Amino acid sequence: MSVQMNNEFGTIEMSNDVISTVVGGAATEIFGIVGMASRKHVRDGLNEILNRENFSRGVVIRQEEGEIAVDVYIIVSYGTKITEVSKNVQERVRYQLENDLGIVTQSVNVFVQGVRVQNEM
Repeated sequence: MSVQMNNEFGTIEMSNDVISTVVGGAATEIFGIVGMASRKHVRDGLNEILNRENFSRGVVIRQEEGEIAVDVYIIVSYGTKITEVSKNVQERVRYQLENDLGIVTQSVNVFVQGVRVQNEM
């Protein structure tokens, strides 16, 4: 599945993998995020943190009425306020999609799949 946008020059089609990479990159830049998690954590393994190549396993893109809805599955760092981290992820993902790709989002849903203790270096 892909997202199609029409403009005066023609049609632009973006695959969900491209959108997932932008969403995953935006989410992992937020303070308090350990990494992306798989949306099917039981099948894929709960302890796995997704790499940049696998962000599409932790992001669900749905096209609804000309706009898209995004589900983001994350693992947060122990000791951070989960509501603030989730809100920051929502704002950052929406901003990145609108400014980088020109995609208007209907909603950005954040699912916290786990909490991890970060090793201090």
